[in-house]
Amino acid sequence: MEFGENSQRIRRSYPELPRRASRSRKPRSNLKKPRLPPAVTTESATLHFPLGLLRYSLLIGGLVRRVETVLAGSQQGDCAEIDSRNNINVEINVERQLPMTLAQAYGPDKFGLSFELFPPKTEKGMSALFRHVSRLAKFQPDYITCTYGAGGSTQDRTLEVIAGVLERHNLPVATHLTCVGRTPDELKDYLSRAEKLGIHNVVALRGDPPKGETEFRPVEGGFSYANELVAFIRSEFADMGIAVGGYPETHQEAPNAEADIENLKRKVDAGADLVVTQLFYDNREFFDFRERCQVAGIKVPIVPGLLPVTNGAQVQRIASLCGAKLPDQFVSDLQKHEGDVSGQFEVGVEYATKQTADLIEAGIAGIHYYVLNKSEAIERVLGVVSLPR
Repeated sequence: MEFGENSQRIRRSYPELPRRASRSRKPRSNLKKPRLPPAVTTESATLHFPLGLLRYSLLIGGLVRRVETVLAGSQQGDCAEIDSRNNINVEINVERQLPMTLAQAYGPDKFGLSFELFPPKTEKGMSALFRHVSRLAKFQPDYITCTYGAGGSTQDRTLEVIAGVLERHNLPVATHLTCVGRTPDELKDYLSRAEKLGIHNVVALRGDPPKGETEFRPVEGGFSYANELVAFIRSEFADMGIAVGGYPETHQEAPNAEADIENLKRKVDAGADLVVTQLFYDNREFFDFRERCQVAGIKVPIVPGLLPVTNGAQVQRIASLCGAKLPDQFVSDLQKHEGDVSGQFEVGVEYATKQTADLIEAGIAGIHYYVLNKSEAIERVLGVVSLPR
């Protein structure tokens, strides 16, 4: 399907997706998108080494620091002195390269593309996942995230998945992290393990109550709210990138939309770098949500989260769990292909393509796709829509 030739037909089919004023787009380039450079900070350090010509390389915590200097004779400079062992002690400024954080994927001349995975339960599932990730990687995502099971039940698998993505594709990655069933010490231990694996970004969430429970209860000494988790991460791991969740159709536990936005602002004020939204299927919900965020003074990127439909029954279950509404026309079209997997896939891809294009026209910061460990639907959508990158 060529999107340009079918856009009017799609729009007539789905009036729930409002027309937005077109914005001029940069022509698509065939040049490979360069990776974002790491941030650089400067620290003071005192080095001790024999007098003479030196190339000094020091590996600390996976960060390479290099110093190159020529010291002539035994003359002392303003920042150097020679000790009794004929070693020279020099105080210098050292550049330290910091890994890319999530916020660097967005900006005036940047459009962030990201994908979300979940940890498979079997080795067969892991093999299949990495095959799909290889196909997704050709779209050059800015980062890939992986969920974290209830109560941290899949934390080892989560680390295995994202460390595998990092190793195979050299892509920035992020681990999800929740407050469920974990003390601050246990959360710190998990993040330390992640950091040692080269994972420097986290999606911080409160998490849902464990299965069979209807109310969230923190463990003794644990956190009750996501903003507490964000503040903890920022205090213990200051250089980590932090994303938090936002809810265009309002969190199901919030008394109203205003209270929900206030809670989101607390998370941002605690140190979050960006907001990634829950899935939705009516773009007007996102536009209204973004406006409420702006009114509340939330200035970090607001990134829409999309889940392309590949199975009608499955998406209805997922939507009901998170409170997302499915437009009547969309549901009707899916029902016309009940029992027809291929037919429902085509309806879902067509809708996701239209939804993506309308969001881009409205000037979004980026898109986060919930891919459910598959690549086919995303390949179809991104094969048609031109991302402003």
